[in-house]
Amino acid sequence: MLVIGITGTLGSGKGTVVKYLMKQKGFTHFSVRDFLLEEIAQRGMTPDRDSMVIVANALRKANSPSYITDKLYEMAIQTGNNCVIESIRTPGEVVSLRSKALFCLLAVDADEALRYQRILLRDSETDHISFATFLENEKREMTADDPNKQNLRACIQMADFSIINNGTVKELEKKTENILYQIQKNIDDRKKA
Repeated sequence: MLVIGITGTLGSGKGTVVKYLMKQKGFTHFSVRDFLLEEIAQRGMTPDRDSMVIVANALRKANSPSYITDKLYEMAIQTGNNCVIESIRTPGEVVSLRSKALFCLLAVDADEALRYQRILLRDSETDHISFATFLENEKREMTADDPNKQNLRACIQMADFSIINNGTVKELEKKTENILYQIQKNIDDRKKA
């Protein structure tokens, strides 16, 4: 069983990579975002990015820096399928997932203005924001000294593979396919050793 974690900047194309893995490769999807939105609804909070950050940080502080992805991993192993966990946001999540399974972290990034346009087009309930707010949100989530808070920069640096997604969906899918080939080659080489 292979578990791929997806990290990256806001609007970079993480969801598009996940859709490709699900539709073309049969991966089962687990989403930090969906996990948090469910928790936010249970708490009667507004489903926006601020609530997501508040709830995620509170859950990590009360439990562990890897609490959310540990819960998703528990659900993933029950499937027995290859799985993808979307929106890895703390180094503790990466460290924990690497200790549990055949795990690989993929980071996705793209130019700032292009990413903002993409979030406007996807039109989710957390994306109705100005460009200034988009930049503020990203700045808040890029670095942190507290292990319970988002640190996208560190996660991106910890990635096994990175994709710059400034092109088309087809180009992104091809880059993802090339990475899957490399992952499989590494698995095959380990089996031979």
